[in-house]
Amino acid sequence: MINKIIIIGLVLLGSAFAKAQTTPTTLPIESDTIQTPQYFFIDGDSLSAIELDRVMLLQSLKFDSRYENIRYQIIKRKVKKVWPYAKLAAERLTELDRRLASLEYESDKKKYTKIVQRYVEEEFTAELKKLTTTEGQILIKLLHRQTGMTTFELLKQLRSGWSAFWFKNAASLFDIDLKAEYSPETNIEDFYIEDVLLNEFKKETLEEQAPAIDYDYFKGRTAWNEYEDNLPKDYDSIQLAERARIRKEYLEKKAKENEKKRRKLERKRRRASKQ
Repeated sequence: MINKIIIIGLVLLGSAFAKAQTTPTTLPIESDTIQTPQYFFIDGDSLSAIELDRVMLLQSLKFDSRYENIRYQIIKRKVKKVWPYAKLAAERLTELDRRLASLEYESDKKKYTKIVQRYVEEEFTAELKKLTTTEGQILIKLLHRQTGMTTFELLKQLRSGWSAFWFKNAASLFDIDLKAEYSPETNIEDFYIEDVLLNEFKKETLEEQAPAIDYDYFKGRTAWNEYEDNLPKDYDSIQLAERARIRKEYLEKKAKENEKKRRKLERKRRRASKQ
């Protein structure tokens, strides 16, 4: 069920965005200008000044908490998995908006929107079904980062508010909030996501794409420092024990599921051998 909700949200991005962006936006273009070089004289020698692009200097997070370090590494693995979907969704929206602006008739716009929907669905449905619940949560946050709209808002634009209400409540059963916004300034998990992205962009292991919303990474870093400084002394022991319990239950559940599959397959083989 959760994967269906995520798939529907991503597939409907094109139509939702098309309804919100049906007129082209013209941005001002700066004209080329010739700047007079600046020179500095040092010990009788003239040196020209060059203005460099701004560079963000990132210092690796130093965790005092072992559990938070583990949490960060898990988020890192999941972000690297789902980022391509969020990035491509934003690219599809931009291209859809550009293409729709060039179409004159409403019927042509509807036809093109359906083509994009089918393309996204055929290309990503199989892969999106493989996402876990936590990966789906991160994807929804990244979709907001890259499109500026929550999944609930996108669904509401394409469907009625009543339909969006039911989607929201169905998602809540699986710990997915379709109204979730990306807030790395105040939400620790979102800050981890942003830190992962910036570092992966820097290493060029993920392809960078500018966000559609504004936020201050360094405000998030300040909040994280305060969060780490105020963790209780027994935080790691409690969290790691809980994590071990959850993992044990998960492995036991998977073992039972695998055993059921094995028995079912064995029964099929026996019936086939008797025919």
